[in-house]
Amino acid sequence: MTVQAAADTPRVETRQQSQLLALLRDEGPLAKVELGERLELPRARLATEIAKLFEWNLVESGGPAASRGGRRSTLVKLADDLRFLAADIGATSIGVAVTDARCEVLAHIVEDYDIRKGPVSVLERLTQLSGKVLGEVTGRVIGAGVGLPGPVSFRDGMPVAPPIMPGWDRFPVRDRLASAWGCPVTVDNDVNVMALGERHAGVARSLNELIFVKVGTGIGCGIVLGGRVYRGVAGTAGDIGHIKLDDYGPACACGEVGCLEAYFGGAALARDALTLARSGRSTFLADLLGHKGELSARDVASAASAGDFAAANLVREGGRRLGHVVASLVSFLNPGMVVIGGGVSRLGHQLLAEVRSAVYRRSLPLATGNLPIVLSELGEMAGVIGAAWSATDHAFAATGSGAVG
Repeated sequence: MTVQAAADTPRVETRQQSQLLALLRDEGPLAKVELGERLELPRARLATEIAKLFEWNLVESGGPAASRGGRRSTLVKLADDLRFLAADIGATSIGVAVTDARCEVLAHIVEDYDIRKGPVSVLERLTQLSGKVLGEVTGRVIGAGVGLPGPVSFRDGMPVAPPIMPGWDRFPVRDRLASAWGCPVTVDNDVNVMALGERHAGVARSLNELIFVKVGTGIGCGIVLGGRVYRGVAGTAGDIGHIKLDDYGPACACGEVGCLEAYFGGAALARDALTLARSGRSTFLADLLGHKGELSARDVASAASAGDFAAANLVREGGRRLGHVVASLVSFLNPGMVVIGGGVSRLGHQLLAEVRSAVYRRSLPLATGNLPIVLSELGEMAGVIGAAWSATDHAFAATGSGAVG
């Protein structure tokens, strides 16, 4: 695998070049004449911009275009050997993928790993796993994207006071990985990259306003407005897991009590499942506990699917609480779709039914009249696809202009 050094990574110079690359990424090979029409560029200016991209080996010829009468135009496409690294670091796992320039996954690996082992250990394992997936493909890596399960300063490329990531506060993740991988790296909150993945390649394809709710070990929300992730001033927009529902509720990892996450995150479900098993209120979970020695949110899903009343009640109560929070978001933001993903979303249609019921009951009819509330189509791939998309945004942005999408 050839990894191009960061210092040699081609940098896009103009807004028109950036638009050309983004259009080819989003729609695939296009004829030169169509590119000129879409971007409203004179033929001479278009030829100049495309020539630069050819010179930097970012695009290549795709052969003759379909005839529109007269002389046939030439197709332009993104270079076949462009590659992007994408990593989705969760609370209990690391996922790594290599994609092409259109964010199609070429190689992918997922491994259980505890985020609490700290940044040095986790990033070292990440680079080892990236070496494995890079060994399965050929090409030039010109960018990378990473999602982290906590608040992230997108500008600085580092987590800031993340509740479930001890030792990670202000650790220079972007700079450390850029040095290891030899290419520019973007770092964002994991829910934001999942929202991007679902918007560009999943069930929310091409929607400009959507909400992506991740229910895993923690709970977060990615907000897409006008086709772009909305991060807020400090990058903490969408941190719904720490909305307080009860001043006297269970303790949360953030140090407060009564947060949504403390009621319905993966850790909370495992805690409540253990209580049900030990108290004898769920024979199904008690049997699982005796067999495995521990319980997880996935075990709650299995018990509920098997008709266990106590487990199904956990799902109903958790879905109802989540639905109340989502209903407020729907009333405030008026999105075109709500997508629910993350590990706990494996609770499936029981969870979906409770969330839908709460949202449709508590939000304005005008906001919910045509509002789909659906499960993620991409599953565990949403994070790596979104991280790759973030990396392409950065790689295809004109120097000094920031991301294009």
